Amino acid sequence: MVIKVFVATSSGSIAIRKKQQEVVGFLEANKIDFKELDIAGDEDNRRWMRENVPGEKKPQNGIPLPPQIFNEEQYCGDFDSFFSAKEENIIYSFLGLAPPPGSQGTEKAEDSGENEGQDENREDAGNPPEAQQN
Repeated sequence: MVIKVFVATSSGSIAIRKKQQEVVGFLEANKIDFKELDIAGDEDNRRWMRENVPGEKKPQNGIPLPPQIFNEEQYCGDFDSFFSAKEENIIYSFLGLAPPPGSQGTEKAEDSGENEGQDENREDAGNPPEAQQN
């Protein structure tokens, strides 16, 4: 399965370019296989993206803006839903992918950093506050 990210390489909007860069950068950093498909220079890509974004996900004007993310033909979402999935540590589920072997996706990597700090404080957990200060 290949993730398809529809982008506009000649977008004049800085906000759209930043969103596209964030999605592509995240996928590259996590070694997730994807294809970047330009809707600015390829009418077929633009038509396919517009036809395959579900109606309830299209903006009021009916024209979805990039980046739009698909897993093959299955719609995953736009930048806002990508960002939410990333923040909630459910990005592999969002993309319709199995997490890499030996992990639970991004959840493991982020949780381990939080737990290290908690482990250091466990020795003092059973002692009264007076004993900790000595």
